[in-house]
Amino acid sequence: MIAIVPVAGIGTRLRPHTYFLPKVLLNVAGKPILQHILDMLLANGLEEFVIVTGHLGDDVEKFVNSRYNFAVKFVSQAEPLGLGHAIWCASEYFNEGPILIVLGDTIFDTNLKEVLNFDTSALGVKRVSNPERFGVVEIGAEGYVTKFVEKPEHYISDLAIVGIYFIKNSLLLRECLDELLQKQIKTKGEFQLTDALQLMLQKGERFKTFPVEGWYDCGKPETLLETNKLLLSKSSYFPKIDGSVVIPPVFIADDAIVEHSIIGPFATVASGAVVKNSVVRDSIISDEAKVESYLLEKSIIGNNAIVKGTFFKINVGNSSEISNT
Repeated sequence: MIAIVPVAGIGTRLRPHTYFLPKVLLNVAGKPILQHILDMLLANGLEEFVIVTGHLGDDVEKFVNSRYNFAVKFVSQAEPLGLGHAIWCASEYFNEGPILIVLGDTIFDTNLKEVLNFDTSALGVKRVSNPERFGVVEIGAEGYVTKFVEKPEHYISDLAIVGIYFIKNSLLLRECLDELLQKQIKTKGEFQLTDALQLMLQKGERFKTFPVEGWYDCGKPETLLETNKLLLSKSSYFPKIDGSVVIPPVFIADDAIVEHSIIGPFATVASGAVVKNSVVRDSIISDEAKVESYLLEKSIIGNNAIVKGTFFKINVGNSSEISNT
C-alpha cells in the first residue's frame, strides 16, 4: 500500500518561522511534525511513500533522505491550487491497490491498523464546533457517507474530515481528480479533495468513517504550542541536568545545553539548543537556538535564533510602581 503525504503548504499562519523553514519541519515535542507522521506510518506497516512538496520542497527532501531508508518518491506541486490538485500531482503513482492519504501538518492518534483492514474506503472524522472551516460529511442511516461538502456555508454536519483518507479504489480517485481539473471544478478558488470524494460517491464508491479523538493541529502558533503540550503529556524525556530545575513534562535533547535555568512544564528544548540563566515554560526552543537570561512562556524560538535579555535586582518602596512597557 502507498501512503500519500502532501506537505506543499506555505504555512502563512506560522510566519515568520515558515519564511525559511517548511511548516512540516517545525519542531514539536522533540521532533519535526513530519517525523511524527512518518514514524507513525512506519510503525503501522507502511513501506512505500509519495511525498508532495511545494514551498521549500528541497529542504523536505533532504530531511527525509537523511533520516529514513524507505521507498519514497517526491513530486512537486508547482502552484498552490488546493489539496485536490496536490493529490492529483501524486496520482501517476496510484495503482490498482488501496492508498492512504495523510496530511503532512496534522499529527493524529487512532487505531490505524484497524483502518487499513476496512473493506470500503474510510475517512477519519471528528465533531467540531466550527464545521464551516472544514470539509464535512453527512452520514446516512446505515452508517455510510451520503454527502461530502467543503467548507459549508450552511450547516450540513459537524463531522469534520481530519486529514486521514483510506481509499480502496485509487484509480477511481484519479479519474475523479482528472475530472475536477478538466472541468475546472473549484471550491473557494481551489481544487478540493472533498469535491473529488463527492464525485467518487456519485460514481458508486462507498465510504465509512472512523473517529479520530487524538487530532493535533499544527497550523497556527497557538495550536502548535497546544500540540506540544499534549504530546509532552504523553511522553516526557530529559537527560540528567545538574544545576538546573526540570519540571516535567518536557523534552530536552541529549545534546542541548541547559545551565542555571528552570525548564518546564511543557517545554521543548531541541537538538543543539542552549539555554542559560532562563525560565522556559510552555514553549518550543528549536534546533541550535540560544536563550540567555530570559523568561519564556507560550513562545516559539526558531532554528538558530538568539534571544538574550537581562535580569536585574531592585528595591521597591511603598506605593511604588515598576513598569517595563
